[in-house]
Amino acid sequence: MISRREFLQASVAASAIVGVSGIGNWSRLAAQQRLTQDQLLQFDTFGNVTLVHITDIHAHLKPIWFREPDTNIGVGEVKGLPPHITGLDFIREFDLTEGSPEAYALTHSDFTALAKTYGRMGGMDRVATVVNAIRADRPEAILLDGGDTWHGSMTSLITKGQDVVDVMNRLGVEAMTSHWEWTFGTERVQEIVDGLPFPFLGQNIFDAEWDEPAFDPYTFFERGGVKIAVIGQAFPYMPIANPGWKFPEYSFGIRDGRMQEMVDEVRAEGAELVVVLSHNGFDVDRKMASRVTGIDVILTGHTHDAIPEPVLVGETILIASGSHGKFVSRVDLDVRDGRMMGFRHKLIPIFSDVIAPDPEMASLIDEGRAPYKDQLEEVIGKTESLLYRRGNFNGTWDDLICDAMLSERDAEIVMSPGVRWGASLLPGDDITREDIHSVTSMTYGECYRTEMTGEFLNVILEDVADNLFNPDPYYQQGGDMVRVGGMGFHIDVSQAMGSRISNMTLLKTGEPIDPARNYVVAGWASVNEGTEGPQIWDVVESHIRKIGTVKLEPNSSVKVTGV
Repeated sequence: MISRREFLQASVAASAIVGVSGIGNWSRLAAQQRLTQDQLLQFDTFGNVTLVHITDIHAHLKPIWFREPDTNIGVGEVKGLPPHITGLDFIREFDLTEGSPEAYALTHSDFTALAKTYGRMGGMDRVATVVNAIRADRPEAILLDGGDTWHGSMTSLITKGQDVVDVMNRLGVEAMTSHWEWTFGTERVQEIVDGLPFPFLGQNIFDAEWDEPAFDPYTFFERGGVKIAVIGQAFPYMPIANPGWKFPEYSFGIRDGRMQEMVDEVRAEGAELVVVLSHNGFDVDRKMASRVTGIDVILTGHTHDAIPEPVLVGETILIASGSHGKFVSRVDLDVRDGRMMGFRHKLIPIFSDVIAPDPEMASLIDEGRAPYKDQLEEVIGKTESLLYRRGNFNGTWDDLICDAMLSERDAEIVMSPGVRWGASLLPGDDITREDIHSVTSMTYGECYRTEMTGEFLNVILEDVADNLFNPDPYYQQGGDMVRVGGMGFHIDVSQAMGSRISNMTLLKTGEPIDPARNYVVAGWASVNEGTEGPQIWDVVESHIRKIGTVKLEPNSSVKVTGV
């Protein structure tokens, strides 16, 4: 399918950027599994430069189920704009067909039924097949990794990211930026970076003591007769969203003023195409594109958005490539006389039952898993409910984690971080230890138990809500909304900081939360050094073993208004 925006045009001086975007004609195959690998990879080669983008793999090397969000709220100027549309609204916006492969890949609509038709997605052995095919067509294609790569699975936790590093090196990545990588700590990050065969970029990573650039801000490629600059932009809010004590040597920040300096610098050095490899998040990149001139392409990451068409901001195109290995973006560009004259884009879905695994990559992945295979595959329980995480508010995986903390930690109220990573499970699936780690693995997973006043709980909710719903994207400093158990509340996303949260209620009694009373609270993923408690994956495993089969009731404890 070529989209209704087949010929996007944006005025650029006396010329025009002309873009063609689509996902192939696989949308027309309706609900029959008649996809072929050739159809998914079909691409009309264009121009003289090819970029290949992957991001937010989160160490998920094997095919998975992954349900896209049912709630993705935009506020301020981006309200109702992609990526802040979901489900049927998304299907209508992009002229998709309900029940089609692309509707399954890109939305949550009818997910369970469509999953049984179209199968799992992702798998880095399948990604390798796609990358190899693109390189066969365009040998000089540049493969770029947007970060959140080494972290997010049981094997990556055990190997400190080495299993993923080995895979990405074999894949032939040519530059990357970072976010959760830093949660392994400065020493481990530096150890890996020193051995990488490609640049680890971050124009916004500075030495905290000397306030000097700490990593290469950019790298150059000569491809297709074009001098290309790739500038790296690491996640800007590291010490806020993640524990700064693990990487105290460095400071981050958006630093869009320095980004402008870097763009001007590479242009002065002869760059004819300027690409930003970013982990800002989509709305932050959209704003940065409006403030920094001279960027041709932003390959965006962090917010896990999969958008089938580029978004144009002035003369800059933004490419969003999803997460967990579900998609690979290919962007062909026509660069002439030092300018980007046009592009052709395809968001390639990685249907793991359709795309053949690359044998060498499959072998490498299996070798890395072999020492831990029995631990990974041990069945802990079963689920009758669809388990998923993605969305601005509680997902069913989050509800299960909260239930586990309420029970195992004997708490009145529990809080679980609004992280976006983690695979889904279908009703009837076994729950293995690896599945639990898919949504919990991290280097600071201690499950604490403490007391908090009702007033302090309100402060936490207001603070996290502002991180998500501040109308200025530059102040959106975290993931999704903190998940809660044992407590309900109302949130008006249209209000200002301090006025969004109301009607906080203790669910077991129905009584309003008393600002002056102390409540027993459990949680995990605290950014505070020295946090004590059992690891969250052990807490969840213990709970699932006790109940045997997971069956969750719909969660209506959070009431959202102002959308």
